Amino acid sequence: MQEQPEPPFAPGLTARVELTVTEADTAQAVGSGDVPVLGTPRVLALAEAATVAATATRMPPGATTVGTRVELAHRAATPVGRTVVAQARLAEVDGRRLLFEVAVTDGDETVADGRVERALVDRQRFVERAARAS
Repeated sequence: MQEQPEPPFAPGLTARVELTVTEADTAQAVGSGDVPVLGTPRVLALAEAATVAATATRMPPGATTVGTRVELAHRAATPVGRTVVAQARLAEVDGRRLLFEVAVTDGDETVADGRVERALVDRQRFVERAARAS
Protein backbone atom coordinates (compact mmCIF):
# COMPACT_ATOMS: atom_id res chain seq x y z
CA MET A 1 0.00 0.00 0.00
CA GLN A 2 1.37 3.39 -1.02
CA GLU A 3 1.46 6.06 1.64
CA GLN A 4 -0.50 9.18 0.76
CA PRO A 5 1.35 12.49 1.25
CA GLU A 6 0.06 14.55 4.13
CA PRO A 7 -2.14 17.40 2.90
CA PRO A 8 -0.35 20.77 3.24
CA PHE A 9 -3.26 22.43 5.02
CA ALA A 10 -5.47 21.30 7.87
CA PRO A 11 -8.31 23.08 9.64
CA GLY A 12 -7.12 25.22 12.49
CA LEU A 13 -4.36 27.15 10.72
CA THR A 14 -4.48 30.79 11.79
CA ALA A 15 -2.84 34.11 11.03
CA ARG A 16 -3.32 37.76 11.87
CA VAL A 17 -2.34 40.96 10.12
CA GLU A 18 -2.61 44.56 11.28
CA LEU A 19 -3.29 47.85 9.55
CA THR A 20 -3.11 51.36 10.93
CA VAL A 21 -5.72 53.26 8.93
CA THR A 22 -4.36 56.13 6.82
CA GLU A 23 -6.05 58.56 4.45
CA ALA A 24 -5.19 56.15 1.60
CA ASP A 25 -7.34 53.45 3.23
CA THR A 26 -10.52 55.51 3.46
CA ALA A 27 -13.70 55.01 1.50
CA GLN A 28 -13.03 58.41 -0.11
CA ALA A 29 -9.58 57.33 -1.31
CA VAL A 30 -10.58 53.90 -2.65
CA GLY A 31 -13.77 55.11 -4.32
CA SER A 32 -16.23 53.14 -2.22
CA GLY A 33 -17.91 56.13 -0.60
CA ASP A 34 -17.42 59.72 0.44
CA VAL A 35 -16.59 59.36 4.12
CA PRO A 36 -13.11 59.51 5.71
CA VAL A 37 -13.23 56.09 7.41
CA LEU A 38 -11.75 52.68 6.58
CA GLY A 39 -13.23 51.61 3.23
CA THR A 40 -14.83 48.22 2.77
CA PRO A 41 -12.44 47.24 -0.07
CA ARG A 42 -9.51 47.76 2.32
CA VAL A 43 -11.28 45.70 5.01
CA LEU A 44 -11.69 42.89 2.48
CA ALA A 45 -8.06 43.16 1.34
CA LEU A 46 -6.91 42.94 4.94
CA ALA A 47 -9.07 39.87 5.60
CA GLU A 48 -7.69 38.22 2.46
CA ALA A 49 -4.14 39.08 3.51
CA ALA A 50 -4.73 37.17 6.74
CA THR A 51 -5.89 34.10 4.79
CA VAL A 52 -2.78 34.27 2.59
CA ALA A 53 -0.58 34.57 5.68
CA ALA A 54 -2.25 31.50 7.22
CA THR A 55 -1.14 29.29 4.34
CA ALA A 56 2.21 30.94 3.53
CA THR A 57 4.50 28.73 5.60
CA ARG A 58 2.97 25.48 4.35
CA MET A 59 2.52 26.34 0.67
CA PRO A 60 3.74 23.49 -1.56
CA PRO A 61 6.45 24.47 -4.07
CA GLY A 62 4.96 25.94 -7.25
CA ALA A 63 1.53 26.41 -5.68
CA THR A 64 -0.47 29.41 -4.55
CA THR A 65 -4.01 30.15 -3.50
CA VAL A 66 -6.50 32.42 -5.22
CA GLY A 67 -9.64 33.95 -3.83
CA THR A 68 -12.86 32.46 -5.16
CA ARG A 69 -15.66 33.65 -2.87
CA VAL A 70 -16.19 36.17 -0.09
CA GLU A 71 -18.97 36.79 2.42
CA LEU A 72 -18.15 39.84 4.51
CA ALA A 73 -20.24 41.99 6.82
CA HIS A 74 -18.65 45.41 7.45
CA ARG A 75 -20.21 46.28 10.80
CA ALA A 76 -18.48 49.40 12.15
CA ALA A 77 -16.66 52.50 10.95
CA THR A 78 -12.97 52.92 11.75
CA PRO A 79 -11.43 56.40 11.63
CA VAL A 80 -7.97 57.31 10.35
CA GLY A 81 -5.27 56.60 12.92
CA ARG A 82 -6.88 53.51 14.48
CA THR A 83 -5.26 50.07 14.13
CA VAL A 84 -7.38 47.14 13.01
CA VAL A 85 -6.43 43.48 13.24
CA ALA A 86 -7.62 40.84 10.77
CA GLN A 87 -7.60 37.24 11.96
CA ALA A 88 -8.19 34.25 9.72
CA ARG A 89 -8.79 30.65 10.74
CA LEU A 90 -8.90 27.80 8.27
CA ALA A 91 -12.27 26.22 9.05
CA GLU A 92 -12.64 23.64 6.27
CA VAL A 93 -10.53 21.89 3.64
CA ASP A 94 -12.26 20.14 0.74
CA GLY A 95 -9.66 19.03 -1.78
CA ARG A 96 -8.23 22.24 -3.26
CA ARG A 97 -10.94 24.40 -1.62
CA LEU A 98 -9.98 26.21 1.59
CA LEU A 99 -12.66 27.96 3.64
CA PHE A 100 -11.57 30.56 6.18
CA GLU A 101 -13.50 32.33 8.91
CA VAL A 102 -12.29 35.91 9.21
CA ALA A 103 -12.76 38.70 11.71
CA VAL A 104 -11.47 42.26 11.69
CA THR A 105 -11.37 44.02 15.03
CA ASP A 106 -10.58 47.48 16.39
CA GLY A 107 -9.72 46.81 20.02
CA ASP A 108 -12.68 44.86 21.41
CA GLU A 109 -15.05 45.92 18.63
CA THR A 110 -15.70 43.70 15.62
CA VAL A 111 -15.36 45.88 12.53
CA ALA A 112 -16.11 43.08 10.06
CA ASP A 113 -16.55 39.32 9.92
CA GLY A 114 -17.30 36.65 7.40
CA ARG A 115 -15.82 33.89 5.30
CA VAL A 116 -13.22 33.81 2.56
CA GLU A 117 -12.88 30.86 0.21
CA ARG A 118 -9.62 30.23 -1.61
CA ALA A 119 -8.51 27.56 -4.07
CA LEU A 120 -5.10 25.90 -4.16
CA VAL A 121 -3.71 26.14 -7.71
CA ASP A 122 -0.52 25.57 -9.68
CA ARG A 123 0.84 29.12 -9.85
CA GLN A 124 2.52 28.94 -13.27
CA ARG A 125 -0.43 27.23 -14.94
CA PHE A 126 -2.83 29.78 -13.41
CA VAL A 127 -0.77 32.76 -14.62
CA GLU A 128 -0.39 31.27 -18.11
CA ARG A 129 -4.13 30.64 -18.36
CA ALA A 130 -4.90 34.19 -17.25
CA ALA A 131 -2.48 35.61 -19.85
CA ARG A 132 -4.18 33.63 -22.63
CA ALA A 133 -7.59 34.90 -21.57
CA SER A 134 -6.63 38.55 -22.05
